[in-house]
Amino acid sequence: MNRVLEGQDWLTASATRAVMAALAEAGGADCARFVGGCVRNAVLGAPIDDVDIATVLTPEAVVRALKAAGLKSVPTGMEHGTVTAISERQPFEITTLRRDVSTDGRRATVAFTDDWAEDAARRDFRLNALYADAEGLILDPTGAGYEDALAGRIVFVGEPEQRIREDYLRILRFFRIHAWYGKGEPDAAGLKACADLRDGLKQLSGERVRDELLKTAAADNAAAAFRQMAAIGVLSVESTPI
Repeated sequence: MNRVLEGQDWLTASATRAVMAALAEAGGADCARFVGGCVRNAVLGAPIDDVDIATVLTPEAVVRALKAAGLKSVPTGMEHGTVTAISERQPFEITTLRRDVSTDGRRATVAFTDDWAEDAARRDFRLNALYADAEGLILDPTGAGYEDALAGRIVFVGEPEQRIREDYLRILRFFRIHAWYGKGEPDAAGLKACADLRDGLKQLSGERVRDELLKTAAADNAAAAFRQMAAIGVLSVESTPI
């Protein structure tokens, strides 16, 4: 069954159309898709702050495509595959599909890929691994992200322990995303992995931890999230000073 995003002003806006058209001109109609929070929030009818795009084009090809279309590009993270397009004064973060080569719990060495499933497999939660094409057709490589979003289930992509070992900040993200979009109790497997690996938070800078906790505190269900973190000992772990 095809699922399509409808009634989304950001999707049909001329600024968005210009960026997607520029990429399609360089790489074909299906070379770029919307990804992550904008798709998740559109499914949920929640506000959308940022529009992120994933593409099979390399960062250099993205820069060339934007220039050819008369759009400005900012090399915000070329080594990680990210270029920011500016269209009608609005930023669009465009990232080349990636797979992890190695990770140390804080940062990853990545390689570019043209495999959408590989890109989805390295994302944190299934509801964040949703994509949509230029016309709003939703693609769900994990097969569970769409239903997770509607049900308020925050479930790691693949094995929770592996996802957390790639970046220990995902422990805090698990509670933050649940505070914003979750319903009921947190996923049991995810919660256990967060508890078992909580000492990995010691590797993170205080700044990263602080920023994540502040985002959690802004959610309607922040109090429950902080209680859950305290119950498994996450809040008692000291990170690296800023």
